[in-house]
Amino acid sequence: MPARRSSRLSLCVALMCAVPPSLVHAGGNDPEPITVEDPHYGEVLYYFYQEDYFPAIVRLLAAQRQSQLDAHADQAELLKGGLYLSYGNHLEAAGIFERLLADNVGSGIRDRTWFFLAKIWRHRGYLDKSRQALANIEGELPDELRREASMLRAQLMIDGGEYDRAIGLLENWKGRSEWASYARFNLGVALVRSGRIEAAQKILDDLGDMNPFNEELTALRDKANLALGYALLQDGRHRAAKAPLQRVRLEGPFSNKALLGVGWADAEIHSYRRALVPWMELRSRDLLDPAVQESMLAIPYALAKLDSISQAADHYLNAVEAFYEEAGRIDRTIGRIESGRFFDDFLADDPLDSTGWYWRLEALPEGPEARYLFHLLSTHAFQEGLKNYRDLAYLRNNLDEWRRNIGVYADMLETRRLAYRERLPRAQAALERADLEGMIDRKLEFDALLNHIESSRDWLALADEREFELWGEISGLEQTLALAADIPEAEEVRDKIRLLKGVLQWQLEREFKHRLWRIRRDLRETGEALVETQRSRRQVDGSIAGQPLEFDAFGTRVGGLAPRIDDLRLRVEGTMAEQRAFLQSIAVGELSAQKQRLDVYTVQARFALAAIYDMAAAVGEVSE
Repeated sequence: MPARRSSRLSLCVALMCAVPPSLVHAGGNDPEPITVEDPHYGEVLYYFYQEDYFPAIVRLLAAQRQSQLDAHADQAELLKGGLYLSYGNHLEAAGIFERLLADNVGSGIRDRTWFFLAKIWRHRGYLDKSRQALANIEGELPDELRREASMLRAQLMIDGGEYDRAIGLLENWKGRSEWASYARFNLGVALVRSGRIEAAQKILDDLGDMNPFNEELTALRDKANLALGYALLQDGRHRAAKAPLQRVRLEGPFSNKALLGVGWADAEIHSYRRALVPWMELRSRDLLDPAVQESMLAIPYALAKLDSISQAADHYLNAVEAFYEEAGRIDRTIGRIESGRFFDDFLADDPLDSTGWYWRLEALPEGPEARYLFHLLSTHAFQEGLKNYRDLAYLRNNLDEWRRNIGVYADMLETRRLAYRERLPRAQAALERADLEGMIDRKLEFDALLNHIESSRDWLALADEREFELWGEISGLEQTLALAADIPEAEEVRDKIRLLKGVLQWQLEREFKHRLWRIRRDLRETGEALVETQRSRRQVDGSIAGQPLEFDAFGTRVGGLAPRIDDLRLRVEGTMAEQRAFLQSIAVGELSAQKQRLDVYTVQARFALAAIYDMAAAVGEVSE
């Protein structure tokens, strides 16, 4: 494969494998710009770089079907694979990439493609395929991609429970970049899961005490502190667990679980008053969080340990009431989700101005279900399913728009028919006035005349107008009667006339061949122009004869669009119904699990409340 083509192909792999921006880190080598040779491919790229992926893939598929991308066949296939990935069609995209990898492409392009495939498959949950793709990388990736590939291998090992292998890979990590921080965190997690708490403590403690320079590392610091704190809690080292848990930000995404852990660390060392501080803070937060729910039981537990029986009973009653109300809201939300109104309202509130992988929900829809949607979106399956459902709705709206445009196409076609019928008589009259056969005959006459001039060497025939007039004047002077006298003066004038005539003849004979060549050249160009005119005339005649047939063919195509669009819309509607049912099963399952957890907490609160009442009754009997 030529070097220029390879560079373009590598650019397509690097930029057009539609991986999420948060997962992509550009390599150190700047790719060469794309040289667009087919205008249709340029149009596709225009929409692609505008992040209008639906019109990009529609135009790409249409151009491929009409064989309009011959100069960009490989790049177009890679771009199509990337667009398929952006819509979650990873199997079709993988088929495209693997088919291209079977060709004779450079090792660098091959390795980069396998790397992107490995990332996509892990993101989609196909861990075996991701491992297989990484195993197909034979050479050295660019530095940035090499570090990311090593991290991906380690994460796959941790996902598969191969903690020792992951530890061996991560322990040898070199460098002090952001990737090094993630490598240390994953190393700490692998050590914790393999039971090596002491070894993990120093690594996670260093990460938890670092000075981050961006939000991403700040979140990583919180995760490291939370992981270390709970690892120490599970290991029975309650006092040591407090320090990392207290380093977690109070307003960060991990604050609720950290506050709960701090409270339990104090409770385990019987410092119940101190445990109440973080738990009371949790009590005012969103009840959907399991940490908040657990804190509502932990607070009366601590109060009971402090012999505040009355307050403990009140908190248990408040917890039961809150759990009961929340369970009722969950039941109503489940009913709304099962009715389908939830997803209809979601589409109504969401502008369908972008599709594919890069779409992000900017704001939650209005309504009581919004707070549950926030928690549902934290699950990968629901988030991906919601993207697919939204893409299907976008496709349905496009089909509806296309269906409405069919009438416009029919009107446009009819307008062109009328314009054709109106202009045809004028065009035919103009063609009849153009005597093409007469011009051809005249050209042939000129050819014959020029041949005669050449054969007879008639140099005077090629004189220009001024030279011909001068020749005539000189010839006229020769016929003057006075010059016929036999006197010296007349003889002198006759010599001058002969000299002038000789000079003129000499000039004409000298330029004869050049003038003859120039005239033949002009005649040849005239002949070529006449041939081209004849060809154009035949094309015009063919167009006049074939235009009604083209109109009929276009009319048939326009007329056949409506049934095809209606069929596609039915298929989209059916797929949307299946996707809606899938999302409903996820949402209802998640909400049911939340409700079940609330029911368990409610039972625990009732039992604890009954125990408190029994304790209070026993104390009352003793006092009597």
